[in-house]
Parts: sequence; structure tokens; C-alpha cells
Amino acid sequence: MEVQITRTKLIKPSAPTPPHLRILKLSPVDQIQYSIKPAALLYYPADGSAGAEEVERRINRLETSLSETLTSFYPLAGRYIEDGNWIVCNDEGVEYFVAKVKGCRLSEVLSRRDEMIDQLSHLAGGGFSSPVLSIQINMFDCGGLVIGIRVSHHLFDGFSAACFITSWATASRNGGIDDHEVISPTFDLTSFLPENGLRLPKMKPRPPLMGTENGVTKRIVFDGAKISALRAISHDPSFPRQPSRVEVVTALIWRAHMGVSLAKHGRLRTSLAAHSMDVRTRIVPPLPPSSIGNLVSRATARFVAAESGAGNTEVPELKDLVGLLIGSMTKCKETEVKREDVFPTLLRTRNELHEAVEKGEVDVFMFTSWCNFPAYKIDFGWGKPVWVSRIHSGYEAATFLDTEGGDGIEAWLSFNKQEMPLFLQDKDILAFTSQEAL
Repeated sequence: MEVQITRTKLIKPSAPTPPHLRILKLSPVDQIQYSIKPAALLYYPADGSAGAEEVERRINRLETSLSETLTSFYPLAGRYIEDGNWIVCNDEGVEYFVAKVKGCRLSEVLSRRDEMIDQLSHLAGGGFSSPVLSIQINMFDCGGLVIGIRVSHHLFDGFSAACFITSWATASRNGGIDDHEVISPTFDLTSFLPENGLRLPKMKPRPPLMGTENGVTKRIVFDGAKISALRAISHDPSFPRQPSRVEVVTALIWRAHMGVSLAKHGRLRTSLAAHSMDVRTRIVPPLPPSSIGNLVSRATARFVAAESGAGNTEVPELKDLVGLLIGSMTKCKETEVKREDVFPTLLRTRNELHEAVEKGEVDVFMFTSWCNFPAYKIDFGWGKPVWVSRIHSGYEAATFLDTEGGDGIEAWLSFNKQEMPLFLQDKDILAFTSQEAL
């Protein structure tokens, strides 16, 4: 597969940003995010009407509607200033690439998904740069399109990205901005969440990023039937509720990593499974709808290993880990957070994890779920995507996405190259997942 960039330009908002909105100071939580631009790829197959003229018309529609959407999402067209921890909303524009994909049909990519993972980054646009948002439109000779979107983690979490992509798709599909359907984002979190005068926890240094030399990304698929089986065998009458599909998949991956750690260290170590959790619905009083920024806490389940004896050489039962996850995630979901406590709470949960990584005696596994995001409903005007994917990330983590049918989970795993083969050979990973194309 050869990806050839044919057009590069900067897309500016269709209306200028007012002078009083030209400087956006990042919140304390936004400031401490990694300088990375996570990517999402949306795959749209060819249809009978997608000749060369129609494809070009779609490209133009995407460009026009993006410009219109940026009027509301104006910081995306600005530039990130690292030294000042702010974004200059100067309407300089979004990085916008148009590319032709040669030597491969979109159907071939879809039929060889796992083989193509290393090449998907070519479809995603540039790496980290001062432009906050980068978009790449990939045209296949067959008429299929892949839309690659990269956005700075200093400004957007998953919820924020979903708001933007949904707004852009709606503008494209409707031929313009519809006031009844448009999302009105709110960017200035610091005006709603107090910062001045607060005793914020001291920020721990971030763990180093894992480059492609040391890390590798794999996709494993849990179909709906296997997840149902997992939920059945991992439930216990003592649980306050049935485990969710995300909880049982997390537990299985967590347990497999415990096995890798046991083989590596010769003993079972205490380990943490930390899930990113949106706090927007728990803030009191509520924030404005569509508040943009990194409003993510961590629901952390802790397994404490025995210091010696048989309990130090055997991984725990799946049911036990599911119980720990239900406890941590339920507590996180049900605990209200006052506005004045939001930043201290988010910083504290982050610091606890980074401190554990820093000490090196505790294994920490990070999880993020994009399940139930409306990814497979994103229609730019020519139908919904047949696949939504990620690419290799710069840090060790597992990211969950829905399968196309909505009842399964694709787990995108970015881990150490030396440890990944052992993880993939875990008997439960082999029994409950598939690495074949869907």
C-alpha cells in the first residue's frame, strides 16, 4: 500500500474568531497531558455512485463543512504554545491532507486488518505538531474513503473528540450548519472550575513515552458470544450487579498481564488496573453541555499480591478481578464531585498511578473505553463507516472500541515488544478472542 499526499493546506474557520476569544489558557489537567495526537480512522466503502466526480465532490464537501464547524470549535484552528500552556486561537488553520492510496483497494485493507495495522499510521496524518488538529482524507481508486483524524491530547479527551467529529459530520451531511442540530462547545473550563487559591497536588512526572522501537500494537477481538460466555463464568452472587462487557474484558486482559509479569519476575506482584472515566455527569453543579477538555478521572482496581507462599505464584481467578473492577468502577461512577474539587481530584488520581509506576514495584495497566461512543453512526452524507480503528499509541495502554455490530469489543493493545508474544499466547486470550478479520 502506497499513500501519496496530493494536497496539503490549512483550513480556517469560515468566520473569524472574536478578539476576546483569541487566548485559551489550558486547565491544570489539560496542561499535564502527553504531547501526543491520538488518532481515529473512519472507513467508508465505495458505493455505486462513487465515481471520480462524486469522490471529488465529497472531498470538497468535507473541506467546506470543516471550515464551518471550526467557527464553533475555534481552538482547533489555533496553535499550541507549550511554554505558556495555552492555545493561541489565531485561525491559522487545521492541517488538512488529501492523499491517494495506490496498490490496494479498501476491501483489501478490511479483509487483512491485522496485517495492515503497522501501515494504518500512513492514513492518519502528521504526528505531534503545533497545529492542534490534523486531518487526512485518503482516496482509494475503488471510490472508498478513509478519514484520519488526529487531535492534541492537551485539549481533547475522547468525549470532546466525539463532539467535534459528530458536529463536522452533521454539517457535511446537512450541507451546512443547522442551528437545531449543532453542538455548542464550551472551552474555558477554568471559568467554571475554580483554580486560583486551590491547594493543587504537586504534579508527578509522567512516565516516558514508549516509542515504536520498544512498543508494538495489536488488535484482538472479543465477539458478542464470547463476551456473553465471559460474563456468565465471571459473575458471582455476591456482586451488587452483573458485570459489564467492558469489565469482563478488562479483567481477562489484566489477568493475562499478571501472567506475563509472573513469568518475568518469578513472583506475582501487586498490580493496578486503571480505567479512564468521564467525570462530566458527576460534577455538581453540572457544567454546560459539551464542555471540552480532559475531564477524565481514573477508576483504579488494586490487586494486592501475597508476600510469599502459594498465593505468590498463581494468578487470581477471573471472578476475583471482576469483583475488584465492579467495585472501583461503581464507586467512581456514583461519587459526585463538587466543582471546586474537580482539578484536585483529577490530579490526585493521576499522581497515584504515576507514583506507582515510578516506584517500579507495582504493575500498572491502563485502560480506556470508547465503547458506546457513536462512532459507527458518523455519517458525512454517504453512509456510515464499516470500521473504526486506532493506530499505535506512544504509551502502554489498552483501548476498547465497539465492533461494527455493537455487541463485541475490539481491544487495541500497545505494549512492550518483548512481552506482547507471551501475552498473546495466554490460554484465555486464545480461547476468548480472535485475531482474524471481522
